[in-house]
Amino acid sequence: MRKRLWNSFKIAFSMYSRIPMPKSEWTEENMSYAMCFFPCIGATIGVVSYGVFRIAVWTQAGKIPVNDLFWTVLLVLIPILITGGIHMDGFLDTQDALSSYQSRERRLEILKDSHAGAFAIISCAVYLLLYTGVYSSLSEESMLVIALGFMLSRILSGLSVVTFPQARKQGMAATFSQNAAKKTTRIVLCIWLVMLGIVMMIVGKIPGILCLLSAGLMFLYYYRMAMEKFGGITGDLAGYFLQMCELVMAIAAVGGDILLKSLAG
Repeated sequence: MRKRLWNSFKIAFSMYSRIPMPKSEWTEENMSYAMCFFPCIGATIGVVSYGVFRIAVWTQAGKIPVNDLFWTVLLVLIPILITGGIHMDGFLDTQDALSSYQSRERRLEILKDSHAGAFAIISCAVYLLLYTGVYSSLSEESMLVIALGFMLSRILSGLSVVTFPQARKQGMAATFSQNAAKKTTRIVLCIWLVMLGIVMMIVGKIPGILCLLSAGLMFLYYYRMAMEKFGGITGDLAGYFLQMCELVMAIAAVGGDILLKSLAG
């Protein structure tokens, strides 16, 4: 059992991050618990992001001449650098498909198309600029909530993979869904969800609660959109949800923190 868990851990990090891992065979047995470790990648991103934020604060306090924009852009890029952009790829493919206003079958074909359309490029630019704008107003309190949010987005994304109907029988999401020990994975991810939710409410207070609510609303929208537009989820749609969830959580955390401070002041 320990060997299976270790192999599932390695597969999760090998698939969803660029962090070097020892090789492991991608068998059904080894992949069975991979989704249980998906939030660990979010924890890694959160730790790195919070660490970089603290370094930025330290350089500013020490009067080291590094422009704030550099740290803001670096924080925006950290998740993409660690994951290799796998979720952003899904976000862009989904934006192309949604913007096509074609039939369900045609939208699924667009998801598989390796070429980036105009809507994907425009969406990427808007997404990164909006994220940069939100991050320009970061505080230590909101950064801590956002760091925890990287785990939350992956918990919910993992739950969708082992719970929602699949739009097609082949593809990355279908492969992980079919090979997963679904009952155990759901239980583990729900335990992750409850524990993290409590921590976010205690640590983040109002911004933490707003972050949880925004993630929940995005999760409901994701399910409805996937079923209505595609007949189920795919790996690209799961990536789309993860990226959108992190953006709305960042907006909620930063906006909630600003509101609290303005009311207190």
